[in-house]
Amino acid sequence: MEAEENDSVAVETEPSSSRGSDTDDPLRRGSDVLAKGLSSMLSSVICDFDFRAQQTLKSQDHLSSAIDRLTEELDQLLEDAPLPFIMQHAAKISSVRKRVSSLNLLLKSIQGRIDNIDRMLSVGTTHGNDMSP
Repeated sequence: MEAEENDSVAVETEPSSSRGSDTDDPLRRGSDVLAKGLSSMLSSVICDFDFRAQQTLKSQDHLSSAIDRLTEELDQLLEDAPLPFIMQHAAKISSVRKRVSSLNLLLKSIQGRIDNIDRMLSVGTTHGNDMSP
């Protein structure tokens, strides 16, 4: 058995037999069909997850801008009437703003990682198709 490496994707190939091509082997055809089915299923799941992650990022950006706007309005109120009650709520909103910003950065980092995984899977799938007889 011989192993070939291509962009960190290892592909195992069987030595060819003398009795005919690999397309005559029902086990080989069955595993190809199974691999294509799994690839198709995973591809649709990844696309769905990617879409939902993009929607979440848009929602987080919208929430972040709304909190920024509210923080500016509260800052203006604090300048006009520095009451302890207003300052307490401004501090809570500022805390929420920091948590949303942190979560937004985390989501963007996760989205970047998912994009990298998707790219690696796409490269692995195209290399796997190029190597099949």
